[in-house]
Amino acid sequence: MGIDPRSGRHAFCKFHAENGGTMEKAILVGCQLPNTDDSRFSYSMEELRSLADTAQFRTAAVLSQKREKIDGNTYLGKGKLEELKALIGELGADLVIFNDELSPVQVRNLSELLDAEILDRTQLILQIFAKRARSREGKLQVELARLEYMLPRLTGRGNELSRLGGGIGTRGPGETKLEADRRHIQKRIYETKKQLDAVIKHRERYRERRKKNGMFRVALVGYTNAGKSTIFNRLTDADALAEDRLFATLDPLTRKMALPSGYRVLLSDTVGFIEKLPTALIAAFRSTLEEALEADLLLHVVDGSNPDHEQQEKTVQKILAELGAGHIPQLTVYNKADRIDGPFFPSVSGDYLLISAFEPEDIRRLRKKMEEMAVREMERYQILLPFPEGKLYSRLKEETVLEHFSVMKDGECYQASGYILPGHPLKKEIERFSKIRA
Repeated sequence: MGIDPRSGRHAFCKFHAENGGTMEKAILVGCQLPNTDDSRFSYSMEELRSLADTAQFRTAAVLSQKREKIDGNTYLGKGKLEELKALIGELGADLVIFNDELSPVQVRNLSELLDAEILDRTQLILQIFAKRARSREGKLQVELARLEYMLPRLTGRGNELSRLGGGIGTRGPGETKLEADRRHIQKRIYETKKQLDAVIKHRERYRERRKKNGMFRVALVGYTNAGKSTIFNRLTDADALAEDRLFATLDPLTRKMALPSGYRVLLSDTVGFIEKLPTALIAAFRSTLEEALEADLLLHVVDGSNPDHEQQEKTVQKILAELGAGHIPQLTVYNKADRIDGPFFPSVSGDYLLISAFEPEDIRRLRKKMEEMAVREMERYQILLPFPEGKLYSRLKEETVLEHFSVMKDGECYQASGYILPGHPLKKEIERFSKIRA
């Protein structure tokens, strides 16, 4: 398959900055199985085209085949494979991108049969992740996923394999190149995991400190390119990368933001999900996705203008369930309302909003709804606060949802009421002055 384990790169992973920025010609190939209808399959292939575009490949042609099941040896049937070979020659294509994850056997056979580089959906996503990861943790996570994907797909043929010598206690001329490559990759996997563990422990310590502070945590989740980063920027006045491309954000960001009452919460932006997201990537990014796992509220952002948004919602819910986050309260945010033509019908029966991230009034409505949902997880308090304790007011405003605050008629104390998280450190202070305990 043309793997150089020393550099850790596949032959097909040509970074375009190294070849003068030229775009390689790609042929996209997919198999439509009986359980996938025409519209679903068409959208899946269009998504593959978007992935190829994100990776800076130019789609020269799209080839598809309806089959009862994918061929275990060559993915396509014999006739369609001949058609693909002719198409490669006719178009001068550099690579063929398949819309599914190929097995090691399929990769080996296709590499021998086709005069082009072979790339599957998983490798394409891995390449995009490798280009877009910015933080050390993100880079390590992508590297680990890539190495674990590469290991079972190492092949050695012809002169690359030295024959082991016969006789007792002998090994012939030495270990094969294949064995050396495999050993080298296993060593790199071990080293990468070790480095990643250190980064993860640092993140865990940071999360523990945030837990002790008792802050309400909100995580943005959703399908890639649904507009999570744009909403994150509007809510926090941050400058997270927001592009109209798949996987614009890989590295998680966490910022404080204020809700309408002044209550401050932590908002995290997470990596976008996608259909057929490689298992290796879900495993590698698990520590990053734990921002979502430990959230008190999930903002599930959906591109409401996408005709396939219902399937995208199902994909996100499936991955959240796999991660163990299916029980966390959710607010479904249907984004890109400005691009929707005609009536819109939500797919969920629970809490939802239809917004455009670029409309200030919609962002205000979102903040208000977030506060309403935060209050559901809280306990009510009502206190009388002596004047000397007035400094507690600023903490009540930032660390609780302060509903009412006023000076009593006798002028000797303040009256305050609102909502606080059950385990918040400030609760003990509040209980000292409680008129009506929560």
